[in-house]
Amino acid sequence: MPKSKNMQEKLKAFERLLTIMDDLRTACPWDKEQTLESLRYLTIEEVYELSDAILERDMSEIKKELGDLMLHLVFYSKIASETNDFNIADVLNSISEKLVFRHPHIYSNVEANDAETVKQNWEKLKLKEGRESVLDGVPKSLPAMVKAYRVQEKVKGVGFDWEKPEQVWEKVQEEMNEFHEEAEKNLNIENHQKMESEFGDLLFSMINYARFIKINPEDALERTNKKFIKRFKYLEAESRKNGKQIDEMSLAEMDVYWNKAKELD
Repeated sequence: MPKSKNMQEKLKAFERLLTIMDDLRTACPWDKEQTLESLRYLTIEEVYELSDAILERDMSEIKKELGDLMLHLVFYSKIASETNDFNIADVLNSISEKLVFRHPHIYSNVEANDAETVKQNWEKLKLKEGRESVLDGVPKSLPAMVKAYRVQEKVKGVGFDWEKPEQVWEKVQEEMNEFHEEAEKNLNIENHQKMESEFGDLLFSMINYARFIKINPEDALERTNKKFIKRFKYLEAESRKNGKQIDEMSLAEMDVYWNKAKELD
């Protein structure tokens, strides 16, 4: 079957990027010096920039950041091809083969009529690929909140989960009480290890409840961060207009501007 015009345009655009990457690796002093290790922290930065654009729902910026990230994927593959470890074709074929294997409801005779069944099958198929634990695929370097969320999603995929939101909320309240008890006992003690442990349990249970009621805690917290920053900057700007130094204002004075900022949300 001949390729559609739209598909031809996509392949042509991808081929153009690959050609440019070859040129840069050959002729550009900076690109010639890059290694897998030197690109690593830049890639992490690009992922966070993409995340920001998604939270802002800025489609133009999302397109730009996806392009930056795509460049990095091509760059890594180019570097690896120079040592004959793998190339971009190997990368694309590998992910294609994995997708076919993990979607037997599409490419084989397995039935899966809802997203939850697909996710459960996905985790079971990972174990068949040789992983000893469903948690082996969770990156160690993930931020703690994201890691907690992913760990909970992973174990849910093999049936280790609560049955009702009410059960999870009871656990949150239980952990809240345990943390409060430890805080009352240890607030003036230098060793906060037990209190920290209970606070971690509380956060984990709250993340679990958020997941259970379909809230992504990372997104929720980041939106609150942005809201706080916006309000505080308003407080700073408005108080400055009135000739006030923020570090010399009372909390009551600050609250006046803070409440005005809340009204603008």
